Amino acid sequence: MTAPGLAAANLGYAHRHLLGIEGLSADEISFLLDLSENYVELSRRGNKKTALLRGLTIINLFFENSTRTRTSFELAGKRLGADVINMSVAWSSIKKGETLIDTAMTLNAMHPDVLVVRHPDSGAVKLLSEKVTCAVINAGDGSHEHPTQALLDGLTIRRRTGRLEGLIVAICGDILHSRVARSNIQLLGIMGARVRVVAPPTLLPAAVERLGVEVFFDMKEALKDCDIVMMLRLQTERMHGTFVPSTREYFRFYGLDADKLKAAKPDASIMHPGPMNRGIEIDSELADDIDRSLIREQVEMGVAVRMACLDALTQDLRGHNLAAAEVGPEVGPEVGSGAGARS
Repeated sequence: MTAPGLAAANLGYAHRHLLGIEGLSADEISFLLDLSENYVELSRRGNKKTALLRGLTIINLFFENSTRTRTSFELAGKRLGADVINMSVAWSSIKKGETLIDTAMTLNAMHPDVLVVRHPDSGAVKLLSEKVTCAVINAGDGSHEHPTQALLDGLTIRRRTGRLEGLIVAICGDILHSRVARSNIQLLGIMGARVRVVAPPTLLPAAVERLGVEVFFDMKEALKDCDIVMMLRLQTERMHGTFVPSTREYFRFYGLDADKLKAAKPDASIMHPGPMNRGIEIDSELADDIDRSLIREQVEMGVAVRMACLDALTQDLRGHNLAAAEVGPEVGPEVGSGAGARS
């Protein structure tokens, strides 16, 4: 296993935070995906831990419930040797009337090194990042962005197909409320893929074609000759009013089943960010199809991608001690972003 060299570590990711895919270059995305490949291998070995982030503190600050994303970040931090704290908002001062800025100032006084933040309001994570001195990772803000989900989806696709450029990807379902859709549209477009979106008119954002996507209202037309079919969850918790007549009607027209999938390429792969609503967004047999479904791989790639993001954002903190970081005996000193900090 070969890690990116010193030059890649210095030039690969020059941002203080990871707030979204928008604004990243193709080279920066490729750097994070390449770095993630190292951590896929590490996570599959007997000794999964390194001491790369030993002495650093990561706080997972989740204002929305999310078992899989929070657990993925927690595993990522612990495998890198960091001290990880999960802050439960349900029991925090937020419930006593403290504002987001008050929370940011309080946490900043504790000198964490990385804040991983999920918030129900779009833009809240960016606001918080402006009030703290540590690195901030956006773990999902409202219907705005979810950058690590897009990165893990990109890694999953690249590992299956060997590329992102030139692929035809159909994103299907609740586009309107989906931060996953927005981040994936950004990432896939930057990396040269051709993106289609398909949904009922009520679940499409206004002027969605400005994002550089092809818009469809019929599943079979949208899936024609697709390489990847990415289903989305119906986010009923964000819906105020009636957006679909019924879940049964929704599945009939926009749920993925074997008949609709025939329009895609014979080897097309199926994805879903989870959690799935079986029988509403996707047929259970397709979700569990070991030959075509990448859903379990997406979960695995999530830990590797988040390890890579934590690695990239803490390079300056680790400084020149990065070269001497203690790692697991089965992995060797190459794991990580390189032999030095960013310039």
